[in-house]
Amino acid sequence: MLKCDFARLADEVDLLDAAGAKALHWDVMDGHFVPNLSYGAMVIADLRERTDAVFDAHLMVSEPGKYLDEYLKAGCDLITVHVEAEDFSVDLLNRMRDADVAAGICLNPETPAERVRDLEGRFDLCLVMSVNPGFGGQSYLPGSSEKIAAVAASSGAAIVGVDGGIGPDTIGPAAAAGASYFVCGSSVFNREDYAAAVKDLGAAATGPGSGAVR
Repeated sequence: MLKCDFARLADEVDLLDAAGAKALHWDVMDGHFVPNLSYGAMVIADLRERTDAVFDAHLMVSEPGKYLDEYLKAGCDLITVHVEAEDFSVDLLNRMRDADVAAGICLNPETPAERVRDLEGRFDLCLVMSVNPGFGGQSYLPGSSEKIAAVAASSGAAIVGVDGGIGPDTIGPAAAAGASYFVCGSSVFNREDYAAAVKDLGAAATGPGSGAVR
């Protein structure tokens, strides 16, 4: 949702719902962990009733433990925290699961895939950042597909996702590497027809040569 029109946020949620988006990914930024600011739990809570789509809060903040309860109360279905965060711990993941919310972890580009090995079984999603976090509209970093494959090999039954630079040309290779959850910003919001964008991305993810079956 980082690339949406914030002045029309409720309308954007409705349009994405009508377009068939299965999940809305909320990039929460504190201006410290990443050099940008965005929305918070109150905004997410106010929009929760507009759609049945999965609400995925991606907490790009230095101390997610301080704010976790706010996002649990906001109605999020999935909360993703960075393993690089100052207060990251297995306890954070346990708090999510205890609240019947899926627990996600995220790896920044410089964090090796091996970081997930000691956490296997503790998380439901591992999100691989394929750009440096903080701003939308960036290009898919070289080596991201190889990292996705390495993460997939160490994540057990957890879903592997990818965030950054995902469009028709990159979603297929990401899917072939093992990703099945795709965070798409510019490739949807830069199109006038969101439904066509979602359909095209789905076709690119599952088409010939992608290696993915959904």
